[in-house]
Amino acid sequence: TSFSTPKKKKRDDGMREHVTGCARSEGYYKIDKKDKLKYLNNSRAFAEEPPADTQVRSPTSARRSEQRRLLSSFTGSCDSDLLKFNQLKFRKKKLKFCKSHIHDWGLFAMEPIAADEMVIEYVGQNIRQVIADMREKRYEDEGIGSSYMFRVDHDTIIDATKCGNFARFINHSCNPNCYAKVITVESQKKIVIYSKQHINVNEEITYDYKFPIEDVKIPCLCGSENCRGTLN
Repeated sequence: TSFSTPKKKKRDDGMREHVTGCARSEGYYKIDKKDKLKYLNNSRAFAEEPPADTQVRSPTSARRSEQRRLLSSFTGSCDSDLLKFNQLKFRKKKLKFCKSHIHDWGLFAMEPIAADEMVIEYVGQNIRQVIADMREKRYEDEGIGSSYMFRVDHDTIIDATKCGNFARFINHSCNPNCYAKVITVESQKKIVIYSKQHINVNEEITYDYKFPIEDVKIPCLCGSENCRGTLN
């Protein structure tokens, strides 16, 4: 025996009416060519005739326009240091470390750097004062002559002695071409080295360590005209 399948009806809006009341329960079925052409013609007409008040732009230009809009609003509402820090992450300055005439190793520019630009972030481990005192003594026992610790605030110190980046090679100078600044990024304090003036290619990056005054003096070897003679 063969049963004839009931003819599928269509609703007034052109959509197919399902006998069971649910499209998923009736499995796969083909769409009529007339309905398919009707849909294709409508979609093609919609793509070819954009609204009169809308400019036709490529996806790339639209994304660039959106980025510029967000950038302008971000600049007006947020600190410029945060914006510069994000730019520094995506476009790092070209730097190299090699032997320095000031002391041991130094950091040098491989490209011209304009004034008031972020040069590099001082990266290391964030530790407390108690841990810093313990590590300083341990570094002396291990024969490590230089410890690369940078104080952020009263409670936090960045230790780059064994876990850091090129910033730890920057030497002190009494007449530096850079300076260090503490900025806050996502509720976390960071140390960033800024340029004070224009820096030429192969010029050494320097900043003032600003060590506290102590009885035991550390000699300064920067050789600048206004050299103080000591780091502390």
